[in-house]
Amino acid sequence: MPENLFDLSGEVAVVIGATGVLGGALAEGLAAAGASVAVLGRSAERGQACVDRITKAGGEASFYAADAVSAESLADAHRQIEATLGPPTILVNAAGGNDPKVTVTAERAFETIAAADWRSAFDLNLVGGALLPCQEFGPAMVKRGKGSIINIASVSAHLPLSRVVAYSSAKAAVLSLTQFLAREWATKGVRVNSLTPGFFPAEQNRALLYNPDGSPTPRAQQILGHTPMARFGTSQELIGAAVFLASAKAASFVTGIDLRVDGGFLAQTI
Repeated sequence: MPENLFDLSGEVAVVIGATGVLGGALAEGLAAAGASVAVLGRSAERGQACVDRITKAGGEASFYAADAVSAESLADAHRQIEATLGPPTILVNAAGGNDPKVTVTAERAFETIAAADWRSAFDLNLVGGALLPCQEFGPAMVKRGKGSIINIASVSAHLPLSRVVAYSSAKAAVLSLTQFLAREWATKGVRVNSLTPGFFPAEQNRALLYNPDGSPTPRAQQILGHTPMARFGTSQELIGAAVFLASAKAASFVTGIDLRVDGGFLAQTI
């Protein structure tokens, strides 16, 4: 029988931002593939709910309170994970999001967005969304000679979307950081890749995509018109890509790529 390329048994996966919809789905998917999952986030209630879903399905998971923009908080969580689940071999950086204060609108021009709000967007999506977690967990993986890091990017990192200029810029920086680390650690046994979701309705963007009556907003209609599959994605549709990138067997020669799960969004212009 062929070796199961997607079996993550014996792996310890850290999923930062697993208290959110997409991060939670990725945590559940990695656990279903056999990994022991460390669920990291700021909300103990949401984190425990994610753990409960995983354990109810027969997987192994524990919640660790952590703030992705705090190096000290991440270091403390890392120590706890090592002591309970073991050394992390998979890191998924799923923390991030767009802040309305840095969204360009008819009432808020680009030039009026304060530098402090720009820095806040970069702190959330670049510093906490990839940089600090990679600095905390990456060197330990390098020391052990084994690891897979998956940074969550965005279609707007490739083609900047209207309005979300700070978010798009920060996610573009995540792509650049991913490629830099992939080169730095390529001979050290650590693979670094990014995963780009298309449009997946979640808490942070639901109001932008749907009217109160459930009908799509004009912006949602534009997005669907630009997506060849003509629909939004579901969080479960990210799992296969994440398990592939996480697997040292399936993706042993894969590093520095951006794997798009976007329904064809980036394949279409007009």
